[in-house]
Amino acid sequence: MNLPLRPPPSVHRHEPPAAGNTPPMRSRVTGVLAAVACAACCALPLLIAAGVTTAGAAILEKTLLAVAAGLAAAALGMWWLHRRRTARRAAAAAATCGCGGCGC
Repeated sequence: MNLPLRPPPSVHRHEPPAAGNTPPMRSRVTGVLAAVACAACCALPLLIAAGVTTAGAAILEKTLLAVAAGLAAAALGMWWLHRRRTARRAAAAAATCGCGGCGC
């Protein structure tokens, strides 16, 4: 007994690859390092007041503040660049789906 064949679909559709919203691992690691530097920067005044650290820690505090800001900016920049590249790849994949110009 033979079964009838299905007719080919009349509409050819391609789903473009979804652009990832999650930050890449390098951006997450940089963000965690920025948070650690910020926490250390916020803890230094308390340690200075408690007499645990020396007065040279005030210079370290300003340095940690600059490092935390730089790392946070780098993490956000890497995330932005990742999203831009992912969106560009998704648009290129949708434009060149290889279906012969069906307009999908």
